[in-house]
Amino acid sequence: MSVDAKIVRRIGHLARIKIEESEVETYAGELNAILGFVEQLNEVDVEGVEPMTSVTPMTQRLRKDEVNLGGHAGKIVSNAPLSEDNFFMVPKVVE
Repeated sequence: MSVDAKIVRRIGHLARIKIEESEVETYAGELNAILGFVEQLNEVDVEGVEPMTSVTPMTQRLRKDEVNLGGHAGKIVSNAPLSEDNFFMVPKVVE
């Protein structure tokens, strides 16, 4: 795929970015370079490679999902600057 001036103007319009006429050719060249790099990535053989989210192996630390009765409201609001009946109090922001 090749990006021309018409496509650059359309991308600018869709992104709500004002692109000066003198910049159109520059952006077209930059977008074509990016697309060329992506095309190179398509040539890489990834057969048998597991998808990963990090370069280092990671496992999630999971806790047992247990139902409890809660009862921690007092502890939760204990550090709040202002609370009442185990609810956070905030300043009024709407007149």
